Amino acid sequence: MAERCPASPFPPLRIAHLYSSLLNVAGDGGNVIAVERRLGWRGIPVEIVPVELGQTPDLATFDMVFIQGGQDVEMAVAARDLQCKAPSLREAADQGVVIFAVCAGLQLLGHRYIPSVGVAMEGIGVLDLETRGGPQRFMQHAACEVRFGDQTETVVGFENHSGLTELGPAARPFGRVVAGAGNNGADRTEGAVRDNVYATYFHGPVLPKNPWLTDQLIRIALERKVGGRIDLPPIDDALEHRAHGVALTKALRNRGRRTALEPARLVRGEPKTA
Repeated sequence: MAERCPASPFPPLRIAHLYSSLLNVAGDGGNVIAVERRLGWRGIPVEIVPVELGQTPDLATFDMVFIQGGQDVEMAVAARDLQCKAPSLREAADQGVVIFAVCAGLQLLGHRYIPSVGVAMEGIGVLDLETRGGPQRFMQHAACEVRFGDQTETVVGFENHSGLTELGPAARPFGRVVAGAGNNGADRTEGAVRDNVYATYFHGPVLPKNPWLTDQLIRIALERKVGGRIDLPPIDDALEHRAHGVALTKALRNRGRRTALEPARLVRGEPKTA
């Protein structure tokens, strides 16, 4: 366990956690905890603000915004409410606020999500992508190569989605698939990026097992706030690296043998047989 620093030259960060109680599949709320802990261990003050249904704060006043995973039922509720938050969230993205989205969050930041069954959900167009429900569910440990500046690292997580996401020209992949399905099981793209908006299908939660990625997001948020380059004090990440190594080993075991589960078919109105 890393010791807390007594003080820090860095300013405090404000984090908005959208739908913290509604969108929390696979413990994705742990991503916010990971950022909070790594800031605290460095003595950097942080304020976490839950933003729930019906609340419309000015998201451009925050330094980081999180929107995470959920099933279609919860996602539909969030999609309707997100339209009210859309102008503020678009402004935050345009101003360079760090936005981190997972799975349903990725899909809702796009133009729309069209499920296999049910009504299409309109996104808010922060990311140039569209998602359609596919005939298979990708559910497995996964890994991708992610690049920040001149650094490239392997990011690990667990994917669990049937969405087939296609990126438009205004978005680039968050990473390149090493193991797993990624956005659609075909083009080796994983997630999406635009400016300081980062979106991924990786659950886990993803940030605790990837301290390098967590620190990249923190660094970008702090550099935006101070208006210059910073170097984060190091933390003893032995435990986090062990967790990363275990997850990577599991992902590589399935490399080239992607798991794709056939979803149960719902049959309505068929006559009963004797």
